[in-house]
Amino acid sequence: MFRNIARELFRLGWPMFVAQIAVMGNGVIDTIMAGRYSTPDLAAVGIGASIYASVFVTMMGVLLALSPIAAQLYGATKFAEIGEEVRQTAWLTLILAVVSVTILRFPEPLLEISRLTPEVEIRVRGYLDALSWSVPASLLFRLFYGFSTAVSRPRAVMVLNLIGLALKIPFNWVFMYGNLGVPKMGGVGCGVATAIIAWITCTLAWAWCYSESDYRRYKVFSVFSPPRWREIGRILALGLPIGMTFLVDVTGFTFMALFIARLGPLSSGAHQIAANVAALAYMLPLAVGSATSVLVGQAIGAHQYRRARSVGITGLAIGVACSGGVGLLLFLNAHTVASLYSTDAGVRALAAALLGFVACYHVFDGMQAVTSSALRGYKRTFVPMVVFAFALWGVGLGGGYVLGLTHFQAAWLPLATPMGARGFWLAAILSLVVCSILVTSYFLAVSHNAMKLHGDATEHTPPEHR
Repeated sequence: MFRNIARELFRLGWPMFVAQIAVMGNGVIDTIMAGRYSTPDLAAVGIGASIYASVFVTMMGVLLALSPIAAQLYGATKFAEIGEEVRQTAWLTLILAVVSVTILRFPEPLLEISRLTPEVEIRVRGYLDALSWSVPASLLFRLFYGFSTAVSRPRAVMVLNLIGLALKIPFNWVFMYGNLGVPKMGGVGCGVATAIIAWITCTLAWAWCYSESDYRRYKVFSVFSPPRWREIGRILALGLPIGMTFLVDVTGFTFMALFIARLGPLSSGAHQIAANVAALAYMLPLAVGSATSVLVGQAIGAHQYRRARSVGITGLAIGVACSGGVGLLLFLNAHTVASLYSTDAGVRALAAALLGFVACYHVFDGMQAVTSSALRGYKRTFVPMVVFAFALWGVGLGGGYVLGLTHFQAAWLPLATPMGARGFWLAAILSLVVCSILVTSYFLAVSHNAMKLHGDATEHTPPEHR
């Protein structure tokens, strides 16, 4: 069974991985181009991207509720019901877009924390203003993403994300450096390019859904559905804990970036490199987790609870193995990776040191990514949210503030404090150790209890993954 499940995870997961790498590639391009433009622009893009991610990823997490709902309906072969779920989630998407744009247009509470220099702050504000135009399109695209992956159609998303990635460098070249008659915008130009590309890919995605024959059985465009608030509330009840979990995760990085910004542009730039590499490396276990979540949901829809547990355990084993390999490669090549991001010797040296922490952090990050995704397949989202809040905010962010910015003395701590950016990353590792152990234990208990409570249907060949 392990080999068959691993094969299905690979078949569903590799397009997700490529799609997510393409998305992260946009961030890498922005970071590299901003770093080579100027250190203040690198800091501004890093801080602005952290604020944007806090907002966007939270809203995206809420929309992920569609994935287990649609996956279970797919496993139960209730295809026509999937289209209605997509339409109701679309109404929720529009509401979340309005909230997101408002927050990005008025970021004063978050900027106050970081105590930015005027030179950096004006760049951050311009970058966030530009990115706010991308939010409605990006959220609608994520709706298409969740729908397509839940019904085993991830290659459509992969192709569209690759198109967006192909456009990123030329659009940045135009808007950052003021080519083809466009004013020179620096780091703000990264946000302008992102907004334009978001609308292009969103338009292509839903045009694809409308015209492609494989999507027709879901009848997404067959009727107009007004908002059904009870149904939207049900989706929100499942999605809000997912969104809050994502909020806790991403704000751990956001507030790290804002606190580290107090140490100056050098530390901020080095942290941005480390955070960018960590996020890029995270795409592999995230793809494994996303595939695991879909297959778990489909198995539960077909009442195959033993198979659902096996999928989760297999995905966990693959995710941890992949994370360990990536972490080792990163540890051995930290200086080489840092040199790709910046020409500033001080930034490169500190970034290389932080990447050593990232290598260890990534192993436990991969572990929690798969298990929390598997739990979403069971529609279990509240307990992971609580665990994430305790571990990442309490142990990670709180511990990082103490180790990184204060003179903390204890007999059991043989380290000199404040440790600066290194202290934040050390605390982040400890938080992921706690988080991964607790979430994995919860998944094992939930999956075991589901088998005992519901029994298991007769095994059959799972739906085809094209």
